Amino acid sequence: MTIELDSVELNFKNRRILYGVYLKAETGSIVGLLGRNGSGKSCLLQILFGSLQAKYKFIKRNGKPLLKPLYAEGKSVYLPQHDLAPGQLKISTLFKLLRLDWNTFVDYFENFSHYYNSKLQTLSGGERRVVETYVVLKQQSAIILLDEPFSNIAPLYVEKMKQLIVAEKQTKAIIITDHYYQDVIDICDTLYLLRNGCTKKIDDIKELEDSHYLHTGTFKTKKGGH
Repeated sequence: MTIELDSVELNFKNRRILYGVYLKAETGSIVGLLGRNGSGKSCLLQILFGSLQAKYKFIKRNGKPLLKPLYAEGKSVYLPQHDLAPGQLKISTLFKLLRLDWNTFVDYFENFSHYYNSKLQTLSGGERRVVETYVVLKQQSAIILLDEPFSNIAPLYVEKMKQLIVAEKQTKAIIITDHYYQDVIDICDTLYLLRNGCTKKIDDIKELEDSHYLHTGTFKTKKGGH
């Protein structure tokens, strides 16, 4: 499965946010989207998902135009920056509703074993992010959109989440954006930089420095597909 987003134009009042945007993802790959705060990354994911109306956009799935919102196809899941599930919801209920195995989750995140009957609102912000990112990744959907999945998560959990994302890409196309750029670059197969309303495909990390997204010498890990 291939999904392509092209020729996106988005304006807020008199300000042009996005224009000339292109993004492509396919099953078996992780696409990283980088950009400074306010560059429009979240807007771009929402436009692709169909929850934000753009002035213009062109979306193709498997080479054919997509004529209705992606979410209406029932083949995509979107993790927004804000909390996803109601705080009063018990984690046990969430896992039962989504038909997810609790023991499989605990295999990844063993420190959560005693949270099974806890309500989401009793968890810390980072712990809640772990749970909600996990359940999104485990959905039987062809396309997964992740907006700031590493936000406020402890370093140990970030590494576990990265392992999970890499494992899940085998049957899914995953697009991820996060201000923790090193973690995104570490697991992505394809990388785009959103700057001045346009996307640029990054083939060499040095291009991020040339574009003034990174300061020279700040990048510590290598980009590489898994």
